[in-house]
Amino acid sequence: MNPRGVTRMVGTLLLLVGVSMFLSVLISFLYHESATLPLLYSAGLILGFGGLLLLLSRGKIELGVRDGFAVVSFGWLAMSAAGAIPFMMTGYIPNFTDAFFESASGFTTTGASILTNIEALPHGVLFWRSFTHWIGGMGIIVFSIAILPFLGIGGMQMFKAESPGPTADKLTPRIQNTAEILWGVYLLFTVSEIILLRLGGMDWFDSACHSFGTLATGGFSTKNASIGYYDSAYIQWVIIVFMFLAGVSFNLHYHALRGHVRNYLKSAEFKFFGSVILMAVVAFTLTRFIDGDPFEKSLRDSAFAAVSITTTTGYATADFELWHPVVRVALVMLMFMGGMAGSTGGGMKAVRIQLLVKQARIELHKLVHPETIYPIRLGKRVVQEGIIGNVLAFALLYAMLVAVGTLFMSLLNIDHVTAFTSVVACLSNIGPGLGNVGPADNYSSIPQIGKWVLSFLMIVGRLEIYTVMVLFTRTFWSK
Repeated sequence: MNPRGVTRMVGTLLLLVGVSMFLSVLISFLYHESATLPLLYSAGLILGFGGLLLLLSRGKIELGVRDGFAVVSFGWLAMSAAGAIPFMMTGYIPNFTDAFFESASGFTTTGASILTNIEALPHGVLFWRSFTHWIGGMGIIVFSIAILPFLGIGGMQMFKAESPGPTADKLTPRIQNTAEILWGVYLLFTVSEIILLRLGGMDWFDSACHSFGTLATGGFSTKNASIGYYDSAYIQWVIIVFMFLAGVSFNLHYHALRGHVRNYLKSAEFKFFGSVILMAVVAFTLTRFIDGDPFEKSLRDSAFAAVSITTTTGYATADFELWHPVVRVALVMLMFMGGMAGSTGGGMKAVRIQLLVKQARIELHKLVHPETIYPIRLGKRVVQEGIIGNVLAFALLYAMLVAVGTLFMSLLNIDHVTAFTSVVACLSNIGPGLGNVGPADNYSSIPQIGKWVLSFLMIVGRLEIYTVMVLFTRTFWSK
């Protein structure tokens, strides 16, 4: 590993975080808030530290594959630590553990919060909290589409088997150009949602903050009751649509904006992802309707919950803990899948679940016809055996993290429902779980050490597990 190169890249990321914080300073200044100076000092402190890292790493550097893993892992860790500074300096989250948890939740687009009264925060702090989502959401798109393929891992490795793929050598020959294209699509969707929410009655500030949370599939709201605060069918349907779009590969959006709309239907992963959500919405709606809710409200609440959980956004319009037990179990199952590869959604990714299902079916066929060769296809293309091994190992690591994480949380005298769903919700970057971390609750009751474990799981899950876990292997550190 090249420590100087990694240091320079982490320093650059901190400079970007520090510069982006000036928007929060401006918002706080416009609202004449006392948090303006603390936010300004926070930005200066982060810029100073980032600049120091650049000075310490001067000279020509070359980055290899190992450095790529280190840059991404340490970069997300450094951003989370830096993002905690404004919460502490403004005094609204004085404890570093809580501030780091909130910041990591923002940058990883998880949306889990320790705050019990969100509306008590000033506009500048609320804006920073939501803006961490937007930064992290775009960062993860560039990471998964332009960087992970060069490291040989990530959901996009599977997606390449079926599409004219979302990688730097497919969209454009350079990562920089790829990033610019993705930024353009991301910004277009964000601005569009802001305008539509404003037309629905939200003010410009709330429209921006909720759009940041939607497009990043983050879930931080400016209201204690989340989207349920607005009690507006129009606003809820707008957010449902954009949550779904955020859970779809941005590669498909890019091609659709260029006129290739049929690429959506050509994508096997998109059809699988859409079908799962559609089935969930139908099942939830029927259950809610049978329980006595009006049909339109049943449909809207069901669609919102299904899309919010599946895309790992985590916004809420209703407390689904009060719904029928079968719906609650189904929502927990949806937590595992997540969005499509190349989206801002977390989770295992739809394409991995799809390949696991196909592999299981083939193994059943082989029991009857052991000599027959059954190729796995995504669309019209055959998936390489190495990719199947990658998926199986990923699923095993995911299951192990859930199991170990749940056991550890249980050691802290947390009930089994809260322990299990908090681990799944953080590892899949969803936010709300069940029990004491349900949509009407928060993570403030989790012990300090438990918050560090969940923060670690947020980062591991956001970076698709391999990127962080490889740092714990002897092979990575050996020469």
